[in-house]
Amino acid sequence: MAMTVDKLPFQKQLAYASGMIGWSIMTNIIIVMLPYFYLPPSNAGLTPLLPQLLIFGLLNILPLIAASGRLVDALFDPFIASISDKSNNPAGRRIPFMKWAILPSVLFCCLVFKPVAMGESIYNAFGLAIALMLFFMSLTTYIIPYNALLPELTNTSSEKVKLSSFQQIGFIIGMIISGLVNNYARALQTAFHIVNADQAIQYTIWGLCLFAGAMMLIPVLAINEKQYSNSKPSHLPLLPAIKKTFGNRNFKYYLISDFSYYMALSIISSGLLYFVTVLLKLPATRGGVMLAVMVLTSLLFYPLIIYLSKKIGKKPIVLFSFALLSLIFITIFFLGKFPVSANVQIYALALGASFPLASLGILPNAILAEIAEHEAQLTGENREGMFFAVKYLFVKLGQSLGIALFAFLTIYGKDPDRDYGLRLNGICGFVLCIAAFLVFSRFKERGTTG
Repeated sequence: MAMTVDKLPFQKQLAYASGMIGWSIMTNIIIVMLPYFYLPPSNAGLTPLLPQLLIFGLLNILPLIAASGRLVDALFDPFIASISDKSNNPAGRRIPFMKWAILPSVLFCCLVFKPVAMGESIYNAFGLAIALMLFFMSLTTYIIPYNALLPELTNTSSEKVKLSSFQQIGFIIGMIISGLVNNYARALQTAFHIVNADQAIQYTIWGLCLFAGAMMLIPVLAINEKQYSNSKPSHLPLLPAIKKTFGNRNFKYYLISDFSYYMALSIISSGLLYFVTVLLKLPATRGGVMLAVMVLTSLLFYPLIIYLSKKIGKKPIVLFSFALLSLIFITIFFLGKFPVSANVQIYALALGASFPLASLGILPNAILAEIAEHEAQLTGENREGMFFAVKYLFVKLGQSLGIALFAFLTIYGKDPDRDYGLRLNGICGFVLCIAAFLVFSRFKERGTTG
């Protein structure tokens, strides 16, 4: 007989979403600030920290560093998922892993922005590669069990959408906080008379990492996993578990479209400060304000998305969002060339992207939770952790390839009056969103619910 568990109360749902705020802050700091901090545009007032070396005459060094960290992480994700799925810890399958991952995540995220030398140096490349690898591994140990909790803490499709919505609000809050790094750094410089802009950014990021760690601790302290989840350990060995997870056809369509979306999103996030300062010739602080406007506006669409998902299903909303986002990317190619002011262009872009940001934040995790739950009903094996591990493996690969593609295209221009490389990112994002649309159109929504 299955044990009865309590329904997760509202305050516990908020506590769960708080963990998302924490790891969203650190993830988005890496995405937004890594290229800008190590390979700044010439008008940023920052010190370049990596030499513009070309590997095989094509790739500069930053994409290889980002990719190397993710490669190790790619091997680590399924391992963490497997041992979490099979855990017999009396405190639960997920929370104990999350607890021990917090401190190293904070430490290594700080070290990512502590270069060996404050100037162009190959030693910075080696130090950055090691710090990124350890950061990704640490954060994975938190993220995989954290997301695997979602289907275990909910019972119905509407509950999953609701908790996923709170989760996405947490992600958005993290995006806003991380997107304002330059704004905080400028205020810090003024308040404490810090002359060096690089140091102001470092101090800002280190403070945000500590705050992120505190937010990640909230669900660990607030949620008694055994009280709200009755999931049972999986007994499948690692490789068979991975094979069975990939054997779900619906999951494959979901995975490829999600990968394309996150790669495209990474291009926008990595390029945001460049688009603002180089293409539109606005101050870097305007990028944080634009991001805040975009994500806050997206919150207004949450009730509509939840309502529509009940009425017409999740798939049509996701497809519409991919199509709209593809048009947003086309506009990036022409930024600074429209016959309106730069401020109008940047805020029009923000408002246009707000609906896709909302729907593609809320619905995919709810869809995946239903896929994992349906699979458990069919097979009797609770492999939620493995489903989310594979998803976040592809999310992180998409993010890394997005950063890598952006950094690669900077070879063709990233400075004022030499900006073709930045504009090419708009074309690449358009292609990725169209690919996501075409693949997800084959997704069978009824197959996730039985």
